[in-house]
Amino acid sequence: MLQGKSARWRLAPVSLVAIALTGCTLLPSPAAPPPNLFVLASQREGTPPLDVAARGIDIAPPVARPGFDGPRMAYVTRPYEIQFFTRHQWMEAPARMLAPLLVEALEAGGRFHARHGGQNPTPVLRLETEIVALQQEFTVRPSQVRFTLRARLLDALGRRVLATSLFEDLEDSPSEDPYGGVIAANRAVARVLDRVADWCAEQGSESATATE
Repeated sequence: MLQGKSARWRLAPVSLVAIALTGCTLLPSPAAPPPNLFVLASQREGTPPLDVAARGIDIAPPVARPGFDGPRMAYVTRPYEIQFFTRHQWMEAPARMLAPLLVEALEAGGRFHARHGGQNPTPVLRLETEIVALQQEFTVRPSQVRFTLRARLLDALGRRVLATSLFEDLEDSPSEDPYGGVIAANRAVARVLDRVADWCAEQGSESATATE
């Protein structure tokens, strides 16, 4: 009898340790900190008045190639390999943030009355865009942000393609971190959209002349 009682007492500490370990696994894991969110924002101050001769242009919802079609911020350290920051991301997919910036860029010179998503009831032209690349490249020093945009301009009524072009800009990052990339991205996007607006005006004018 004494031997059996002694065995039970020896088992008791082992059981308590097992319960304690099980209890540890049931504790909630600490919550991961929220990511830092960034935006592509307008670099312009104020809205210039529209020219009475401004042409209507409909801006189709921009799209993006795989890898750039979500809110994750892309970077590269070697060719052909895209990586993503874990704690830093865009507030929305860049393509969604691009549409209002395109409107501002096209209306900045007073040459267009721009709307996106079919809001313009009588557009003369239609602009379709695709983000080909938006990435911070650490393959050089200082790192650079590459923004590449494919654009297609169409006759809004007949949907005839008037012109297509590829626009690209490289901007040095002011710091070797994601925030430096955000600053560089905004600068690169602003320059590309200004060039797209000039291109639309040029191509639109040539189209209007050809149809007269």
